[in-house]
Amino acid sequence: MGTDLIISKIDTFHKQADLAFIAKNADHYFSIFDPSFKFTGANAITLNLRDYKADIQSLFRRAKSIETSHYRIKSSFEDEVFTEKIARKSIIIKPNLLIFSKKQTIQTEEIYQWKNIGGEWKVLAIEVVLEEKY
Repeated sequence: MGTDLIISKIDTFHKQADLAFIAKNADHYFSIFDPSFKFTGANAITLNLRDYKADIQSLFRRAKSIETSHYRIKSSFEDEVFTEKIARKSIIIKPNLLIFSKKQTIQTEEIYQWKNIGGEWKVLAIEVVLEEKY
């Protein structure tokens, strides 16, 4: 499979995941992750899929609204694993007091590892290599 075709398929999954994240639809968002998934945050703490799900579901409950977008910085395909580095910007609006909201912007650089498992591309790991919050 050529790299351009892989990128096209991965882009489709990213778009679906971004829309699910914005809609706070955990079931749809987590459908792209392999059960062996590992998330390593900017703090170097690694979470398994169960713990990552708990963190994201907690974020969904606390957030009034979420926006997210990304672009690919670079990618490679080696030993059946598609690796990409993406830059992401997310804006999270959280309720604050009664009528006010608090806006938090998070900019990250993330390394995704994807593998075609049983004819379907799944995320094996995400590592956040840079994170800025303001």
